Amino acid sequence: MFLTVNMRDKRPIYKQIVGGIKDMILSGELKSDEQIPSVRQLATDMNINPNTIAKAYAELERAGVVYSAMGRGYFVSPDLTGARAEEKEEIKRALLRCVKNAERCGVEKACITEMALSAIDEAYKEKNERNGENDKNR
Repeated sequence: MFLTVNMRDKRPIYKQIVGGIKDMILSGELKSDEQIPSVRQLATDMNINPNTIAKAYAELERAGVVYSAMGRGYFVSPDLTGARAEEKEEIKRALLRCVKNAERCGVEKACITEMALSAIDEAYKEKNERNGENDKNR
């Protein structure tokens, strides 16, 4: 598992770790019931205080993204319904902020729609290209 933190990011390190692990799970990079590194291992790998990793894991567990098995570690939850709903709400809030900002700048509704569709097309094109590259590497 490869995670990085950005020391210039205003978010706390544990939030960056939570976001990184959520991204890996929701993108399918980490699979259902797959074990994630132990607190100690990830802390060593990232050169971060183990308490920070433990805080991130506790938040992921509260959100239902991972579960712990006593003495065995943390695993990706097989049911990500709650995590997906939370992500959708965050996406909705981000889109609303963008649309309000565009409206304040005088951008017409049709132009906002065109820009959104263009961004969607670009994102899916990149996703398809990445998936094609992954297929070639197999």
